Amino acid sequence: MKESIANMNDRQGFSCLLKQFVRSKMFTLLLVLAIVVVTFTVLSGGVFLRTSNLRHIFQATVVMSLLTIGAGMLMIAGQIDLSLGGIGTMCAMLSAYLMRAGFPWHLSMLLALILGGIAGAINAVLVNELRLQSFIATLATASITQGFVAVISQGRQIDIFNTTFTFIGGARILNNLVPISLIISLILLILYGIMLKNTKFGRSVYLVGGNLDAARLAGLRPKRVSYILFINAGVLAALAGMLLAGRMMTANVVGITAAQFMGLTAAILGGISFGGGIGGMGGALVGILILSGVNNGMTVIAVPPHWQSVVQGAILLFALTADFLSTRKTKKN
Repeated sequence: MKESIANMNDRQGFSCLLKQFVRSKMFTLLLVLAIVVVTFTVLSGGVFLRTSNLRHIFQATVVMSLLTIGAGMLMIAGQIDLSLGGIGTMCAMLSAYLMRAGFPWHLSMLLALILGGIAGAINAVLVNELRLQSFIATLATASITQGFVAVISQGRQIDIFNTTFTFIGGARILNNLVPISLIISLILLILYGIMLKNTKFGRSVYLVGGNLDAARLAGLRPKRVSYILFINAGVLAALAGMLLAGRMMTANVVGITAAQFMGLTAAILGGISFGGGIGGMGGALVGILILSGVNNGMTVIAVPPHWQSVVQGAILLFALTADFLSTRKTKKN
């Protein structure tokens, strides 16, 4: 009798968990991802799921993942950074310039990461000390970093011949399918996800983004959190820029600037609220896969580039609208 009651309770508990999962945002994201995969597989006649194409999808997620982590952490804390593409491009150009000048690859990467952190700290100063809106301050920083890129490169690309640097950015394992840089980005996604959910600092990020006054009353230091997150975003952008430069074996004036809004879009699409205090790295990862799948799928089925831009803008608009409606519903409840 006791065993039957226990089994019944187990079934009811599993049923309850299943219902909660079906109603969750994660289930919706996974459903959208499945629809994207099935749609483009059918439209491409199976090309979408070929090994050669999956390799391109995996490679495309690297830069987007690192930008999504940095931008997503800031968004959870109620801030936004529009300079990450420029910072990453500038740091990649600096590392290439230093290696060409004879610096060791590891010192070049370290100095570039430090420059990314400094750029992030400048953003934090503008936002916290000068009280500028984060999107205005970082938009100005983005323009400055692009100017530095032009100064360093003199408008030309800088080829990279260091084998270790290019190996980190472009080498693949598992039958030439999985890039090493993808493994780096996935490890970082997992670590940041654990940090957000299971550490005191992670909880402070949510509290600062959800209710700034409550965070101050709880004894937190929102400025300190902001400085850490802006610096963190700058360092991750620098890493993203260098990984792309290593894969392409060259640093150019475009760099990762085109991926700037992809990181923001993937974060919002993955459930990170534009208003702060909501979201996580699990949903962000699915958002990255959805956006990468859509971008790659449109290329595979030969959608013209200008229409691809329209679709990418529509996805961002859809994500912002869904976030607005979800936030309004939460406030009403």
